[in-house]
Amino acid sequence: MKEIIPAARANRMIKEVIVVEGKDDEAAVKNAVEAEIIITHGYGISQKTYKRIEEAYNRCGIIIFTDPDYAGENIRKKLSARFPLAKHAFISKEAGTKDDDIGVENASSAAIQKALSGARAESVQKNPVFSMSDMVNGGLCGGEEAALRRNRLGEILGIGYGNTKTFLRRLNNYGITVEEFKAAFNSLD
Repeated sequence: MKEIIPAARANRMIKEVIVVEGKDDEAAVKNAVEAEIIITHGYGISQKTYKRIEEAYNRCGIIIFTDPDYAGENIRKKLSARFPLAKHAFISKEAGTKDDDIGVENASSAAIQKALSGARAESVQKNPVFSMSDMVNGGLCGGEEAALRRNRLGEILGIGYGNTKTFLRRLNNYGITVEEFKAAFNSLD
């Protein structure tokens, strides 16, 4: 029997396989888009799951879409090390929080669709575009509003929240252009 696709996700087919942490994340993503999904079942990823991810990575690519929390970032780093050409999708902590629980499963379909449409592959720049002085001059480190500004800017740019060093690395490694940064930065105020 053929699956009937809700109109809200009918035109939102994702060609890459999306890697999420748990079953509730899978359900939320499937509600938002049509895609194949692999669940890591948390940090202790089995060899069988790694093999499935590797097959998907080699066949059509993967999008790593983990929770915006400490555990999610650790899983993202672990997967990134093994699959360096993977794309990354991020939701903000606000978009993923419901009743003090943080996760992809709490995000709206619109937030999930936005995150996946903005997924970017990481690349290590030999000549970084952004520097720590850009972070300081932009009020993105050191001040009391810095974390809020990084969070909002990360949401606009689709690179998620990070501390100052992580945020700077993402600016340089996810192909953010100076023009994109300026436009996003100007929309903060």
